[in-house]
Amino acid sequence: MRVLRPSDAPALAAAYVRNRAYLDPWEPVRPEEYYTKAWQAADIARRLVAHEAGAEHPFGLFAGETVVGRFNLAGIVRGPFQSGGLGYWIDSMYAGRGLASAAVQAILETARTELRLHRIEASTLLHNAGSQRVLLKAGFEQIGMAPQYLQIGGTWQDHNLY
Repeated sequence: MRVLRPSDAPALAAAYVRNRAYLDPWEPVRPEEYYTKAWQAADIARRLVAHEAGAEHPFGLFAGETVVGRFNLAGIVRGPFQSGGLGYWIDSMYAGRGLASAAVQAILETARTELRLHRIEASTLLHNAGSQRVLLKAGFEQIGMAPQYLQIGGTWQDHNLY
């Protein structure tokens, strides 16, 4: 796992294309352009600007040159809050192998020791048991449920907050 680079755009676009049906139930509705190298290159560039500013850490999980997971520690707020939000997914061919758990643990360690963040937040759809297991295993605690929290699959859906 490492911070994404501009040269990762083709591999990231391929991962999104390969996992499109698998990720659809868990993600916002995406425009067709989202699945292109050009869109991913522009997104990586934007995220790297935010990374340089200390507001985001966009990670890719790789098996060789293949992107098999995407993790983002974003919305980093300094001052008295010292907080950030975590989002992630794992390639369908690699799900259930403990990779998400290991990557989340590594990100939490970086957040604590290097970034000195006090709080990392995450959320899951109510029925996303796999992601809930990943978060609980990493030491997250459920702190509530937010009604109609995010628009996923074109519908405002409730989320558990961690």
